[in-house]
Amino acid sequence: MTDGVRMPIKTKPIDTELPLSPLKAMTERKSLGQMVYENLRQTIVRGSIAPGTRLVENQIAEAQGISRTPVREAIHKLERERFIERLPHGGFSVLELSREEIVETFGIRSVLEGYAARLAAINHQPGQLKPLKEKVDEFQRLLDARQMKGLPQVNTEFHDLLYALSNSPRLIRMIDALRDHIYRYRQIILREAGQAQTSNEDHRLILRSIRTRDAAGVEQLVREHILRGQKMVLNAFESNGFRPAKRLRQPMRTADPSGTR
Repeated sequence: MTDGVRMPIKTKPIDTELPLSPLKAMTERKSLGQMVYENLRQTIVRGSIAPGTRLVENQIAEAQGISRTPVREAIHKLERERFIERLPHGGFSVLELSREEIVETFGIRSVLEGYAARLAAINHQPGQLKPLKEKVDEFQRLLDARQMKGLPQVNTEFHDLLYALSNSPRLIRMIDALRDHIYRYRQIILREAGQAQTSNEDHRLILRSIRTRDAAGVEQLVREHILRGQKMVLNAFESNGFRPAKRLRQPMRTADPSGTR
């Protein structure tokens, strides 16, 4: 793969027998289209749908027991956010990031998340660091027990708690928007015990720097932490033609739209 050029992907139609939950019980504050959008978006972000999988409006609508109109609304929103792309002969395909886009996304994340950590070091209040320490310890317990599947979620929770201490909602929204695009690649970073241990050691150093209010130090630590992950992803991407989710042989299952990132 060359920079900025995606490898051809054979698309696979979504199974017409998808076990998607019918979206009939709605909250008054969310439209049906918004619910479909959140459901599909979380499924893509989590990697439950492989890049290149073909999405067809009427199949999604039939699986969820709804009309095509809200599905069309959700599909077009996902296209604008570059989670999916339109296919020349109809339908849409889940978009895979190119090498260039991975480099760009991780690079931007390193700047934004480093700045959020700097703000956290400056703005945190006494007692607010205890949840971070608990996540570091929880991560280590899972790692010691070789329960590797639980690591990405705990890792995300650590970072969410850290960036919440920045007291900058706009910055957090920017970080979340970028992070969702590469969430499915995170399994590379944490799938091996050695890499996961290095990640948690980074977390310990980050926490220590925040506790001592070393704003410049923690900003640098977080940037290096993110870029180390970028290197792991690119190595796997280039050596193995890595794709974050295997093509589904079983019907796709969607994520709970209320699930945490």
